[in-house]
Amino acid sequence: MTGDDVRAAAELCERTLEPALGADWHVPVPGLEFTVAAVVAHAAESPLWYSVDMWSGREDAAFQMKVLADASNSALLTSLVAASRALAAGVDAAPAGTRGFHPFGSPDPAGFAAMACDELLVHGDDAARGLGVAFTPDDRLAAGVLARLFPWHAQGLDDDPWQLLLWANGRIELPGRVRQSVWRWHCAPLSEWDGAALPVRAPAAPPPGAPQPSARPPATRPGDRP
Repeated sequence: MTGDDVRAAAELCERTLEPALGADWHVPVPGLEFTVAAVVAHAAESPLWYSVDMWSGREDAAFQMKVLADASNSALLTSLVAASRALAAGVDAAPAGTRGFHPFGSPDPAGFAAMACDELLVHGDDAARGLGVAFTPDDRLAAGVLARLFPWHAQGLDDDPWQLLLWANGRIELPGRVRQSVWRWHCAPLSEWDGAALPVRAPAAPPPGAPQPSARPPATRPGDRP
């Protein structure tokens, strides 16, 4: 996946949430343990982290990033778009062979782009559900994220890629498929996938007071990030 995909996912979030800037973003997201504001802050933090993790090599660095969930609605949405653009620019500029850090594996730029898109799409949908507005990603974008991060979840000819991506992330149930209560990405290059489903590892608990969804564990680096 590319920087253009990250920009497209962020622009979808912006188009969806901007008309609701005057709404109460402290309402809970249905089925989750945190608010619309907390979801948007988390979605903004993810590409922000990835924009530095991509350049940090395979080992963890000493960065600490935070998007303030108690900021204004406008500032939260601005942060989401700005962080996404920063990552997209980095993905576009990264030389071939660039590898960064993530607990699930060492992603290449396409892996970072896919992880950011997954975060933006899934949490963008969370925020939209909390606000009672529609969120409709492009099928091509949803299918690209699914194929890049969840290659063991094959998309059938009759499958809706967006619904399948939500299912892979543990958000919904689908007929004929086992509910995904926990999940994991393949964020390293697809050439390194051995053809088997990766074992799921539960991330470490976030710090006290950090928001966390009930159905979907944190997708950013576990332990110190909501």
